Amino acid sequence: MSAPENDRIARLSAAAQRIRGYALHMGEVQGQGYIGQALGVADILAVAYGDQLRFRPEDPQWEDRDRFLLSIGHYAIALYAALAEAGTIPLEELDSYGSDESRLPMSAMASYTPGVEISGGSLGHGLTVATGMALGLRHLGNPARVFNLLSDGELDEGSTWEAAMACAHHGLDNITAIVDVNALQADGPTAGVLRTEPVLDKWQAFGWHALRVDGNDIAALVSAFDEIADHQGAPSVLICDTRIGCGVPLLMEREKAHFMRVEEHEWQIARTQLEEGSPR
Repeated sequence: MSAPENDRIARLSAAAQRIRGYALHMGEVQGQGYIGQALGVADILAVAYGDQLRFRPEDPQWEDRDRFLLSIGHYAIALYAALAEAGTIPLEELDSYGSDESRLPMSAMASYTPGVEISGGSLGHGLTVATGMALGLRHLGNPARVFNLLSDGELDEGSTWEAAMACAHHGLDNITAIVDVNALQADGPTAGVLRTEPVLDKWQAFGWHALRVDGNDIAALVSAFDEIADHQGAPSVLICDTRIGCGVPLLMEREKAHFMRVEEHEWQIARTQLEEGSPR
């Protein structure tokens, strides 16, 4: 790997750690939340916002921006951390997470927060909205790209696959789906709720350019995103295998990890483990 590439990876790795730190800070404000998912997708968001997306932090409504759609509204804590790292949200505003009158509600809502493109919540809507956006941008001759972060649990929804067929049918190469495969959803382990594997083969069968990587490996993510940026003629999907609580062993070991309650004395342990760069 060349020196510039090493510098690129190091810069994005540092950003991912800051995103994790911001997520822990917001989690401590409420004492609970979807903290494990935020730690798991931090690397993905660091690469997306720090290396791939074209946007203006000071102008979230810039018409030529790339659109980043968060289907999984309960991952808002992760998106806010990324937007703070990107400079769209002031760092000090993270203190208000989930509080009354805050612009940072616990589930992402476009009407409240700068940089949030859609209101997430009930799963299965993100890719359908992304499809419409991508079609509209192409009609306007706008070169902006649309990225949709969705979850493996969201693949249970039929509307997701309807949108996938539509994207392929229209040859929407300006859209990239990013699937967070952490093997867990609200009702339990994903494989036990509704088996979705083989995920890669399914997306390929639907006509997508599909890649699968370790979603907590910055170098692998950079390489995959670069390949997707050069791909033409079909929509792309990046399937990312992530680890809930990544970077904080205390939280990685939790049995009930979808929505976590973290005790007051545990937050400092979590911060220390993150700062020490504990093995992932």
